[in-house]
Amino acid sequence: MSETVAAARRATSVASATAAAPAPVASSVNRGRSRRAQISLRALQIVLALFYGLASALPKLIAHPSAVESFDRIGWGSTGMYTIGALELAGAVGLVVPLLSSVAAVALSGLMVGAFVVQLTVFDGQNAATPLILILPLTVIAWTRIADLAGLARRRV
Repeated sequence: MSETVAAARRATSVASATAAAPAPVASSVNRGRSRRAQISLRALQIVLALFYGLASALPKLIAHPSAVESFDRIGWGSTGMYTIGALELAGAVGLVVPLLSSVAAVALSGLMVGAFVVQLTVFDGQNAATPLILILPLTVIAWTRIADLAGLARRRV
């Protein structure tokens, strides 16, 4: 009988330990977002990274004549052109690195605000809508990825 009581106590202690163990915590990245939303957000990051890396930074970094002409018109010359190109390339890389994507999106948004101001003042508003259009998806990326980082930080603390 004492063996039966001991077995019952062990079973009760195992059951209570199992019940007391915390349930697995969902990843902070996955919390509250469907798989489709996660894939869409990641695809948006990749498309924007390709745009900033290939269509925006590359012409500046290889000194394409159109980029040289634009920066000469602005008055920044080749130094400004290479600096902006390097910043855009760094932002493009940052968009695809999970821990850097929110910071990269905020930094690229800042560049787009500057581009908007330059388009209005130097180029008389020609193509001024482009930087504003690009700020919208960058804001979505920054907002969601900063929330992911906050959740990760809360989980670690």
